[in-house]
Amino acid sequence: MPVTIPFPKRKVSRAVAGAELAILEATYPHAVTALEYGDPFELLIAVILSAQCTDARVNLTTPFLFAQYPDAAALAKAKQPDVERIIKSCGFFRTKAKNIVAAANAIVDRHGGQVPSDRAALEALPGVGRKTANVVLNIAFGEPTIAVDTHIFRVANRTGLAPGKTPLEVEMQLQARVPENYKLHAHHWLILHGRYICKAIKPACDRCLIKDLCQWPQKTA
Repeated sequence: MPVTIPFPKRKVSRAVAGAELAILEATYPHAVTALEYGDPFELLIAVILSAQCTDARVNLTTPFLFAQYPDAAALAKAKQPDVERIIKSCGFFRTKAKNIVAAANAIVDRHGGQVPSDRAALEALPGVGRKTANVVLNIAFGEPTIAVDTHIFRVANRTGLAPGKTPLEVEMQLQARVPENYKLHAHHWLILHGRYICKAIKPACDRCLIKDLCQWPQKTA
């Protein structure tokens, strides 16, 4: 994940971090994942498909996929070329088709057709890395995990909330510094803030409600 702009190297205090998060909570009180899903299986597949693809595109694709393959047992029996044709618009479709069919097989074989709620078991599924597991654990199972995508990585570094050189470093910082009462929803607030305000190119600092607490040296007044 390349960093193309200068980031502050020092963390804000825990008090300031809490204040930033309190403002973000008030700014995005109803923040939820943009991915549309009906159960943990649909969420898992949607998250795998969302890699290098917009949530909007995934949401246009999954209704056709789940109409054909409504559960893990059905998808496990699918032929990869048939799945490829359905998900082609999501990008990297051959790899993703291979992974979701293999993941469905693993879910059926190892977990009785149900998506596991254990991190190690999730990360053992084909196509599932730490970020995907964090999303599923948080959204489907209510675990206070924080999945660090490009938006969260950028916001956490710019603001000084949780500086880190890698997504894992940022995640560990966030887990250590985000108050417990914020952990379940914090990543939703950070994603939306990065998507609409703290953008990679031309961040809207003039509209940012946490700019007075932010550590980014290039913020505008």
